[in-house]
Amino acid sequence: MRATSVSYPKRVKKVGLMLLCSVMMMSFVLTACSKGSNSGADVPAAAQSSEQRLAQLNVEGMPIAKEKLTMSAFAAKFYASADWNKLMLWEQYEKLSNVHIKWETVQIDSLKEKRNIKLAGGEYPEIFFASAFSRSDLIKYGSQGTFIKLDDLIDTHAPNFKRIMEQYPIVKKGITMPDGSIYGLPTIFDPAFKSLYMGTPWMKQEWLRKLNMQPPTTLVELHAVLKAMKEKDPNGNGKPDEIPWGSRGVKQMINFLKGTYGFNKNGIANEHVDLDPKTGKLRFIPTNERYKELLQYMHTLYRDGLLDQETFTMKETDIAAKASQGLYGFLDGVDPAAIYNQKGFIGMPVLKGPSGERLATNVGSPLGNTGMFVLTDKAKHPEAAMRWIDHLYSDEGVKMFFMGFEGVTYKQKADGEFEYVEALRNNPDGLNLDQAISQYLTWPGGYYPGIVKQRFFKGAEGYPSSIANAKQAEPFTIKMDEVWPVFNFTPEEQEELMTIQTDIHTYIDEMRDKFITGAASFEEWDNYVAQISSMKVERYVAIYAAAYERFKAAN
Repeated sequence: MRATSVSYPKRVKKVGLMLLCSVMMMSFVLTACSKGSNSGADVPAAAQSSEQRLAQLNVEGMPIAKEKLTMSAFAAKFYASADWNKLMLWEQYEKLSNVHIKWETVQIDSLKEKRNIKLAGGEYPEIFFASAFSRSDLIKYGSQGTFIKLDDLIDTHAPNFKRIMEQYPIVKKGITMPDGSIYGLPTIFDPAFKSLYMGTPWMKQEWLRKLNMQPPTTLVELHAVLKAMKEKDPNGNGKPDEIPWGSRGVKQMINFLKGTYGFNKNGIANEHVDLDPKTGKLRFIPTNERYKELLQYMHTLYRDGLLDQETFTMKETDIAAKASQGLYGFLDGVDPAAIYNQKGFIGMPVLKGPSGERLATNVGSPLGNTGMFVLTDKAKHPEAAMRWIDHLYSDEGVKMFFMGFEGVTYKQKADGEFEYVEALRNNPDGLNLDQAISQYLTWPGGYYPGIVKQRFFKGAEGYPSSIANAKQAEPFTIKMDEVWPVFNFTPEEQEELMTIQTDIHTYIDEMRDKFITGAASFEEWDNYVAQISSMKVERYVAIYAAAYERFKAAN
């Protein structure tokens, strides 16, 4: 209400009295206007109490806000051409929720630089979405107050996310920082979606039939099968061009074989440490004698030409070119039919190790990046923002986020399953699936908060072949309730650890490759162990042990 609408009695003659009356009347009118508003819309949002903010929201269901709310957000996107302010996903979600997001986006390649510039300059938004903050960033900016604590907001305004934490305790443990607070929400890979976690390398079934060989179940049998693939021309072209085992990197091969040698019985999220079965204490894997045996086996495969000799130098395009020509007998990763158009591969068995144990431990954490959704101290409507993001952890929200909108991006089949429409699967403009989907949705590229569920995820991990691979591996795979997330460290631990582990990890990787290729003899093993000891590995293990103890103690 404007002050000029106030009239004053004409009988007031003295200037001082007139000024006093003016001030009093203006104060009265402004107070009355404020008290007369039910929505709180005339009060700056930052100055509103939680009660005033909650009065603007519906307790549950949609829309979230009774009157439209606007929030600012910064996000990473995969395709430069996608305008999130005009994208169907966010336009339709705005209609559903009554929450408008004013998006500022950058491509993933420049995310870290642009994100850090905003934080350093103080010109940051209310929400960071798909911004992939590291654990150290979460604790740093959380302790400074730049990122607000989400614990109470989750408890009160995020029933879907809260339900996931209760169902899978690893989620809460994994996102709780050492100070006991939660500052970011993660990408979650649904533990019930088993083919995301379980599975073995893929082997070409036709070659096994031509060689009259059974799938290998031991290390000795694996060597024999690979050797036959190399020497007996299973592709029948008369050329010695078969490559028995191809991989995106030697680390994938080693992670598969670690369970065979009894390592990483709590998964590979903290790949260089696990629990010593004899002492129950944390141990450092890369100096263990059995790890040496694993490297010796890998050296034998490399020496005999059973691994791609370019494994240590290949780029993704190199392996794709070879795989697409059908040169590989074994391949890591997802079904080669999905990414290389090579059909006829099946999952190999989990191998029995030297001790007779048959175990697969190459299981990652169900937590992806834990800093995919963050609220800053500039958030004017934190309760509404939490309800907004919580929807993406519900079945309806997951379906909207990954599948889009019925009749436009997907259709429901007679069996109740969902599939993308023909125009996305076989795009008339020659776009691949990710490119076509990105005209409507934002998930391609893999940067998002939310939960990946089998029913709504149409990537290679959901293929029937991948599900079959997981099923045959499951009886020998560690259970999800035994898997550790990536540990969280205090700022002091993180600072010290970064100094130590950079040198240790670099040296481990360098010597791993040298041992496998024969550039370093295993007679140098003791010197290798001594060198690592001199690099403060005991302190490295102690820091991880402290983080492990906090993980165990977390509720």
